[in-house]
Amino acid sequence: MCMAGLKVCENKVGRAMPNPIAMIDYQRCNPEKCDSGVCAAMLECPNKVLRQEAPYEFPFSRPSRFCRGCAKCVQVCPLEAIRIV
Repeated sequence: MCMAGLKVCENKVGRAMPNPIAMIDYQRCNPEKCDSGVCAAMLECPNKVLRQEAPYEFPFSRPSRFCRGCAKCVQVCPLEAIRIV
């Protein structure tokens, strides 16, 4: 069970689980499909986990300690190229 404010969650057997990570599927990702080449998921992320060096370049994910698993990036990606693991 995960609790707000904790950095680590516990699974059903009481073991610590790693923080969530936003994973990008680069076979699906195509920045040209986003408005002005700016990743829509990057703009939506409240914790700024996803970064993009310049428009039309592929986004990348920062270290997992910033990801909270809210999945807002997943919901807004028009190509369904992001998942939370």
